[in-house]
Amino acid sequence: MQQTQSPNKPTNHFKAVFSGSVGNLVEWYDWYIYAIFSLYFADSFFPKEDQTAQLFNTAGIFAIGFLMRPVGGWLMGAYSDRKGRKAALTLSILLMSGGSLIITIVPGYSTIGIAAPLILVLARMIQGLSVGGEYGTSTTYLSEIAPKNRRGLYSSFQYVTTIIGQLIALGILMLLQQWLLTPQQLESWGWRIPFAIGSLLALSAVYLRRNMEETKAFTSEKQTVENRGTFSELKKYKRESFIIIGFTLGLTIGYYTLTTYLQKFLVNTSGFSKSDSTLIMVIALFAFMLAQPLAGMLGDRMSRKKMMIIAVGLSLLTTVPVMLLLSTMHSFWPATMLIIIALVILSLNTSISGIIKAELFPVNVRSLGVGFPYAITVAIFGGTAEPIALGFKKWGYANGFYWYLTICIAVSFISIFFMPDTTNHSKLDE
Repeated sequence: MQQTQSPNKPTNHFKAVFSGSVGNLVEWYDWYIYAIFSLYFADSFFPKEDQTAQLFNTAGIFAIGFLMRPVGGWLMGAYSDRKGRKAALTLSILLMSGGSLIITIVPGYSTIGIAAPLILVLARMIQGLSVGGEYGTSTTYLSEIAPKNRRGLYSSFQYVTTIIGQLIALGILMLLQQWLLTPQQLESWGWRIPFAIGSLLALSAVYLRRNMEETKAFTSEKQTVENRGTFSELKKYKRESFIIIGFTLGLTIGYYTLTTYLQKFLVNTSGFSKSDSTLIMVIALFAFMLAQPLAGMLGDRMSRKKMMIIAVGLSLLTTVPVMLLLSTMHSFWPATMLIIIALVILSLNTSISGIIKAELFPVNVRSLGVGFPYAITVAIFGGTAEPIALGFKKWGYANGFYWYLTICIAVSFISIFFMPDTTNHSKLDE
């Protein structure tokens, strides 16, 4: 009699992680190319002003995309809890690629006037909807396929693939900057190339996600459809939702400051060239990526709550000094090492944050519970990090942003003390 392969065997786990992670990589590549190429396409969508004003406008549209994330967290989370993780993950990648395609072909301000930034807003809203649903669903998927003693490690791949997506985007930027196009060509039309690549890459991710296995936790769920992915069910977990909002607040603004805004900060404040700032971020993000699984394995060996306290405590103490030093630092390697240190500290948080959220909710409301409160917090604080930073600089008080960031991290530090230690008390075990 032929035996059926167990879904719990490591080979199946590897295939599931690979399928889910590759799709996540493409999603975040598409999301980040807007941020890192805004230095080049800002002039195409807005009237010519000073560089800080143009970056402020493109950052504002970046924030609008974030405002759609709670809607995506709600709709896609509910869809995932009702129809399955696989179906939701496939839909999210299709939405993201559609947004990238729109940005690829939309004419500039000089051709269609005010319609250009309006269409750009529409594309970012579609992508915001996609990313808002992606996080909760992919986090849930990775947590449900993970063995109990490897949940921290599996959770870390959420950010490993996110960072790889950004590194690919930065690599394409370096390729275009240094070998293929002149600065004039890059600002005129070359910035469209990475958005076109993102649309094509999405096709392979769609194929992988359509052939991935559904999680055993979802398929074995016995509750009625009415209890899956509803706000009435989520209301039973108000405390858990507020805990997620609290500890996500400092994490998200720190993450987007260090991984997205710093590229512009190095050019606009520290005085680095665009190509040098790109290379610095590539090196720092590569180190950040390598730190994720190592920190995830550490999270499998020690109390996750204690690890979060250490991570956020270190961020609280080092944020203002790091930002002040970077603002006056003009040497390549010292700036790179300082950013790496800040990112390694952040990795102690990012590597296990996904699994902590998933362990707070039962299977019938897990995607919605993970995705919706997280998306609300990211929309308010993550999406506004860059425009607030640029606003402080424009008003002549750049240091104010560093203290704003520190206050947000302090809120997270306090929230963690109210968080249950999910290491030994996890809803994933119920």
